[in-house]
Amino acid sequence: MQKNLEKIVLFLNEHHVMSLATSSDTMLSVCSLFYVFSLEHISFIVASSDETTHIRHINHNSRIAGNVLLETKTVGKIQGVQFRGEFLVLQDSELKKLYFKAFPHAVLLRPKLWQIKVNYFKMTDNTLGFGKKIIWY
Repeated sequence: MQKNLEKIVLFLNEHHVMSLATSSDTMLSVCSLFYVFSLEHISFIVASSDETTHIRHINHNSRIAGNVLLETKTVGKIQGVQFRGEFLVLQDSELKKLYFKAFPHAVLLRPKLWQIKVNYFKMTDNTLGFGKKIIWY
């Protein structure tokens, strides 16, 4: 199971934008967010404003889903990670430092930072064979 997580994290560390899906009652929303990933906390760190639709959803339902993908038309190169987890206000100062190290320009904006604690990953990696899935939970 640890090897699966290592493979997933290697992929996540090569990218920096996720799609995030949220819901509240019957309303759905999806957005794109810059992220940094912490293996130690098995968490994404993202910045977002309280006024956004996805944060208003989070205030009612903190369970989320999302994905990170490699955009390619070559079937043999397709890779992507789907994830589920809980979206929380970031409290850990070390994780804040991690985000600002990755995105130093963001310091000037003084964004509100959030933590997505991941409880499930599914990676599709066609470089390992067509439709190969790697699961971690």
